[in-house]
Amino acid sequence: MKGIRILEKFGLATLFAIVLIAAPSHAATLQVEDVVYEVDATVESGATERFVAQPFGEIAPSRPPLASFGPFHMVAPDRAELIGSIESETPAQFAALLRAFPGLRQIDMVECPGTGDDEANLALARMVRRHGVSTYVPDGGSVRSGGVELFLAGATRRAAPTAEFAVHSWRDEDGYEADDFAADDPVHQEYIAFYREMGLGDAEARSFYAMTNSAPHDDALYLNSRELARYVRLD
Repeated sequence: MKGIRILEKFGLATLFAIVLIAAPSHAATLQVEDVVYEVDATVESGATERFVAQPFGEIAPSRPPLASFGPFHMVAPDRAELIGSIESETPAQFAALLRAFPGLRQIDMVECPGTGDDEANLALARMVRRHGVSTYVPDGGSVRSGGVELFLAGATRRAAPTAEFAVHSWRDEDGYEADDFAADDPVHQEYIAFYREMGLGDAEARSFYAMTNSAPHDDALYLNSRELARYVRLD
């Protein structure tokens, strides 16, 4: 999505560490380092961050997981809970999850502040979409910044009434934000094309993109599921 310029959404505050439950021994034997995952050729090299972070304590899965793969915790053979940010290694971890649990049908996005590697986030979103996995934000769940794009990748997208979403304008490496570029600048089309790829119609993609950019980079807009549904169809 950054073929024209490297775009960034740096965090509003320092991301607090999340303590994740360690993977069982059988999960550790999976050869995740050999996994090759697809990355959009238009994305430039170099990790970019997109976070909206806020203080929170340790968050654990709702039940002891069958196995854990990075931020993904399998709480049932067909359901994973996502707790944490999307990093460079996350697509490979997700590929390992799919090998071990091919029946995965839903990701519950409990806490996702964004991504430390936007290329990986886009690759993961495409994997989720390609495998027909649904996304769901449960009661009290929070999905922010780059995590919202991952939510959009769901084959179906659902959210509890108390779910929280945070969006804000991108900012490039020179400090310019979306509103600093002409409406017909190709950089905008890259975002809109990605949203279409995730199943949004053209008008829906443009409306959602405009809404995210209505919030300055350093002042994120927080939405509940009802408010988000004004811009993106929820199931």
